[in-house]
Amino acid sequence: MPIPLKAGEVLRGRYRIRRIIGQGGMGCIYLADDQRLEGRQCALKEVEHDRTLPQDMVREARDQFLREATVLARLDHPNLPKVSDFFSISTRDYLVMDYVPGKDLRTLMLEARQEGRFLLESEVLSWASQLCDALIYLHGQEPPILHRDIKPSNLKVTPSGLLKLVDFGLVKLLAPGEVTITVLQGQGTALYTPLEQYGGDSGHTDVRSDIYSFGATLYHLLTNQSPPDARDRFLDPESMLSPRSINGDVSPRTERAILWAMSLHPDERPESIDRFRQSLLGDRPSLPRAVHRKQTVGDYLNMPTEKMMLWAALGLTAVSFFVMLLR
Repeated sequence: MPIPLKAGEVLRGRYRIRRIIGQGGMGCIYLADDQRLEGRQCALKEVEHDRTLPQDMVREARDQFLREATVLARLDHPNLPKVSDFFSISTRDYLVMDYVPGKDLRTLMLEARQEGRFLLESEVLSWASQLCDALIYLHGQEPPILHRDIKPSNLKVTPSGLLKLVDFGLVKLLAPGEVTITVLQGQGTALYTPLEQYGGDSGHTDVRSDIYSFGATLYHLLTNQSPPDARDRFLDPESMLSPRSINGDVSPRTERAILWAMSLHPDERPESIDRFRQSLLGDRPSLPRAVHRKQTVGDYLNMPTEKMMLWAALGLTAVSFFVMLLR
């Protein structure tokens, strides 16, 4: 574990460290002030590669970091933090991203559990819709970008309600022919990791790996219970309870979508985020349905009596007005 930087240290003559806001085996994430742009705060992700590795492997890992940082810096999406800079100091590499204020979904879930309640399904599905947008954007890059570490603590909600998918620690570029490169070696967080990802970069991972983690994240958020490890599920298929058996307020549709996403074999999962979104949310748009489509006869037949009478009165008034004009 690298020795953390101290508050007040300045990196590259620009970024003044405030405090640690995250910590892992290969470095920390710091909150820092950008001294060049007054008032701007940023998050610095630190990576120090394993010193026990042969020098040629360390050199290749650092080259990969720089290549992927260049790709990440080109990304621009409202549900992703913007990567604004990257650099190296001695044996450590740094990625500079927008600082995202607000609470992560793990914190919100724990707060709900402590209060003896579940998060509202409608709220969780609103977050899921935003996460779909982010993943469709990432998977649609050329080559596709896999996040590989989707989990509640990597999803933050800003005070305005905007979801951000943070921490690109295990991001992977899916190159043609499965020749892949990864910022950090690792498999992600076990509770949300599909079986194929345990092989590290030797395992065959694709967009369906992110879909598994997505489903496992929704399972946790809606049940207040962590999903069982995929390896445990492989050995004991009955080890995972259905979401509705834990939280009866979860709709059958949402449960089916989650269990489909969490299928152990990739071929049994949705083939894309678009397909998963369809199974989870259907045709539900981001704006009220009436804004997006015309009223149908069925809509009028299902309309409350008071509304129907109002529309009928307006219609008769319009007819009377045109009759008067014709006279």
